[in-house]
Amino acid sequence: MPKLTINGMEIEVEPGLTVLQACELAGIEIPRFCYHERLSVAGNCRMCLVHMERAPKPVASCAMPVGEGMVIETDTPEVRKMRKGVMEFLLINHPLDCPICDQGGECDLQDQAMGYGTDRGRYLENKRAVKDKNLGPLIKTIMTRCIHCTRCIRFATEVAGVQELGATGRGENMEVGTYVEKALTSELSGNMIDLCPVGALTSKPYAFTARPWELKKTESIDVLDAVGCNIRVDTRGAEVMRILPRINEDVNEEWISDKTRFACDGLGRQRLDQPYVRRDGKLEPATWDEAFAAIADKVKASAPKKIAAIAGDMACAESMMALKDLMTGLGTPHIDCRQDGTKLDASSRSGYLFNSTIAGIGGADALLLIGTNPRIEAPVLNARIRKRSIRGGFQVAAVGGVEEGADLTYDYEHLGADTGVLHSLSEGKHPFAKVLKKTDKAMLVIGQGALTGPDGGKVLGLARAIAESCGMVNKGAWNGFNVLHTAAARVGGLDLGFLPGRDGYDVEGMLSAAESGKLDMVYLLGADEIDMSRLGSAFVVYQGHHGDAGAHRADVVLPGAAYTEKNSTFVNTEGRVQRTHLAAFPPGEAREDWTIVRALSDVLGHTLAYNDLSEVRGRLVEANPIFLSLDEATPAAWGDFGEQGRLGGGTVGSTAIDNFYMTDPISRASATMARCTETRSGGQQDKTGTDG
Repeated sequence: MPKLTINGMEIEVEPGLTVLQACELAGIEIPRFCYHERLSVAGNCRMCLVHMERAPKPVASCAMPVGEGMVIETDTPEVRKMRKGVMEFLLINHPLDCPICDQGGECDLQDQAMGYGTDRGRYLENKRAVKDKNLGPLIKTIMTRCIHCTRCIRFATEVAGVQELGATGRGENMEVGTYVEKALTSELSGNMIDLCPVGALTSKPYAFTARPWELKKTESIDVLDAVGCNIRVDTRGAEVMRILPRINEDVNEEWISDKTRFACDGLGRQRLDQPYVRRDGKLEPATWDEAFAAIADKVKASAPKKIAAIAGDMACAESMMALKDLMTGLGTPHIDCRQDGTKLDASSRSGYLFNSTIAGIGGADALLLIGTNPRIEAPVLNARIRKRSIRGGFQVAAVGGVEEGADLTYDYEHLGADTGVLHSLSEGKHPFAKVLKKTDKAMLVIGQGALTGPDGGKVLGLARAIAESCGMVNKGAWNGFNVLHTAAARVGGLDLGFLPGRDGYDVEGMLSAAESGKLDMVYLLGADEIDMSRLGSAFVVYQGHHGDAGAHRADVVLPGAAYTEKNSTFVNTEGRVQRTHLAAFPPGEAREDWTIVRALSDVLGHTLAYNDLSEVRGRLVEANPIFLSLDEATPAAWGDFGEQGRLGGGTVGSTAIDNFYMTDPISRASATMARCTETRSGGQQDKTGTDG
């Protein structure tokens, strides 16, 4: 490993690092604007200039590889003078917008100007002015502030995989923008706001609403998909002002999807803030006691096996545990957490996890996608696949899930959507099966779209057969079988066994039974994605935080808390146990979900055996020890799952998501997501299968 001397200190570093990275390892901060550790090196801004012994001129440390015997000086009078000169050039055309700029207080240019700026300018010529660009409803542009670092261009091209941004012109006439004016089509475009070191790209929905020092910052996780991205929730009073990513190398690196970032305005709209009871066909405000009394009257008038419960896609583990215990106490086996009817069960944990882990994608050699479009189901995970793809030596194929020619942001082979392809792969007859067998770390990803319907169990069994026959499992610690979930609550529900008991109905069975009058009461724990018209004359209790489909059908509404308003536990698609933290209190009379079920259990005469959050979490561990392993993706033993049997004709299911921007009650209530849907459907649709 090369040894070099930095400011008189000798340091040994890995070969291939740059001088800037070596300086950081030595604890020396180098100013920079264009350099970013997750993007390619551009060397545009020259702010990172350092002095290198025997070099004829200063070197850009971000672009200079380390070498044996290098002698670097980073803080000499000459280096400081060079950086002041670069800063002076950068500020020549930069407007004095700091008092009205949304980047104020979080601006790299402000911070560096404090250290390297001067108290006067010598530039007398006319300043450059650049017309603002329209990049869609999410990103606000003030392009006169742009310092041409090209971070946004490199992110769009390299990470997002959507080559829509570029630079035109040269010198002071250079402009960054889309070549033809259009809205950006990437589901990750909001990350450019974080990358921009100045105020050229800012959040359009957040514009002029708050200053960063006014906000309370709470670390949490995202539950709008099943990836479990680590986020920071910024609040002012009871209002969530914005959501930003937190770095977690194992889950989301430092990226989040546009839905995660911008749907937060939906947290303040169409909220349920008090109980309601349906009287004379109309929902009317009620007290908690009145709502509980109405439920108790119905429970007493119903046989236990005529009561059912469905957990929604955003239900936390604590609330599902409490509801399961309550339903068990009432004596009903009819509980289910699989709103979409996927044929997954809890018999083997490896049969419903993303076993390779999200970070493990980087070590894979080949990938088979079955019935999934990861670009819209999990954009951050899809960025991992692209990151692995552009390194080379990584073949990808898709069966169903996407239409032929759809843009997943990386090259792949479309094998068709016929179920016969899966049989051919499992028997080793398909050419791509030979590709999978030749690699050491092949993986497959099966989506929820392939697992719904009457044949979902057989598709799951076929996927297991493919994994076993192509050598994806039991190669050391590698397990290449992966289920990509779309619901944040699904893995937690399966871990807790929130599934039908003996002779119990699944969701489809509940809907059929309700239609035929065999069910008297259905309890919906945030379940909005089922066909409410099939609930017949059943008495419906809806517990949730938004006035969505479930609340409209309900006979009793119990106002719950959104994920930013409670301390709760979720398990992501790879089986990683993570927790949200309370950032703002629920509105009005709304309460944390498990406390509502606990209070109801008292009224129903089946009091649950826990009174505070720590006791509930103790019950989670009692139900499944996996909940002890916080922030860890615990490997699961390979087991037997799925159904045996040959599939008839037909096709593998398409993606489980029709409109990326509206998948849950929060995003459906968001005005920003509505604008995104309108923009995408208004002639700017790409081939991702996103029709909204």
